[in-house]
Amino acid sequence: MKYQSKLIFGTHAVIEAIRSGKEIEKLILKKDLSGEPLREILKASRERDIPYQFVPIERLDRITQKNHQGVIAYIAEIEYQKLEQVIPFIYEQGKTPFILVLDHITDVRNFGSIARTAECAGVDAIVIPEKGAAQINEDAMKTSSGALNSINVCRVNNLSKAIQFLSESGLKIIAATEKGNDFYTQPDYSGPVAIIMGAEDTGVSSEIIRKADAIVKIPLYGKVSSLNVAVASGLMLYEVVKKRISLI
Repeated sequence: MKYQSKLIFGTHAVIEAIRSGKEIEKLILKKDLSGEPLREILKASRERDIPYQFVPIERLDRITQKNHQGVIAYIAEIEYQKLEQVIPFIYEQGKTPFILVLDHITDVRNFGSIARTAECAGVDAIVIPEKGAAQINEDAMKTSSGALNSINVCRVNNLSKAIQFLSESGLKIIAATEKGNDFYTQPDYSGPVAIIMGAEDTGVSSEIIRKADAIVKIPLYGKVSSLNVAVASGLMLYEVVKKRISLI
C-alpha cells in the first residue's frame, strides 16, 4: 500500500479545509503573518484544537515551492477519535478496555511500530497528546503496516486530564518507567487497564507518574541503560495479553 504526504497551502484553501471538517494534523504559519485570514485561521484552529506553529519563511519554502502565502496545513492520514466516546463504546460492547497512552513519543517509526504491535495485541485505542507527539505521516503509516487504519487513535489536548478521565472510567493506570518499584510481570492486568509508555530520552513525565496506580519496570541486565520504546511497548502489551489469556 502506498501512502503520500497530504498538504494544503494558501490562506483560502486552508480556511476551507478547516471549515469542511478535514482532519488536520498541524498548521505551519509564517512568522509575522498578519491580517484577517490569519485571524480566521487561528480562531478556527483553537476551536478545533488544531496545533499550529510559527516558523521562518525558509521552512515553508523547503516544504513547497508553490505559492503557499505563508500557510501550510498537513492533512491527517487518519481520522482521530474522541476518547470520551471511545471508552463508553468499549464498555457497551461488553469488552474490557485495553488502552495504550504514549507520553510524548515523537519518532514516527517508533510510533508506527508501536501501533502495529498494539493492534496485534488487541489494544482498543492509542492516546497521544496534541502537541509533542509523532506526526502520523506516510512513514508512520508504512511502519504500522496498515494498523493505524484499524485502531482508534485519540489525540487529546491535555494528557494528564485524559489519564484522569481513564481513571474515573474505571481503568487501572500502569506506567512503565525505570523508576518503577515492581517488575512489569507483577500487576493484575485482567481488568480495564491503561498502559503508559514514555519517550526514550525523558520517560513518563512526573505529573503522569503521580496519577498511576502502579509504576513498573522492565529488568535490564546488560550494559545498555534502556530498551527501544517500541520493544518495551511490545513487552508491556503482550504481558497484558499473557495474563488475560491465562484467565480464559
